[in-house]
Amino acid sequence: MPIFSFIAYPENSMKDQLIKDLSLIQYCEVKPSDNRDVVILLTDTPDEEISKNLITQIKELSSLQSLSMTFGHTD
Repeated sequence: MPIFSFIAYPENSMKDQLIKDLSLIQYCEVKPSDNRDVVILLTDTPDEEISKNLITQIKELSSLQSLSMTFGHTD
């Protein structure tokens, strides 16, 4: 069960859209920052293949500028 946390940086003026986009994706939990224009993203997937596909899906979002992993744990 891979668990990862990321800092997601939205494109300019797209923080709200990024939150909406990420919230619609299975295995994602979104925590908006109160004092910065970033989003904390937590992912918890059943296996590594789904985790890899999920990251690919997230990176394709037009509202996302960049994604930085801050923590990762796999079984």
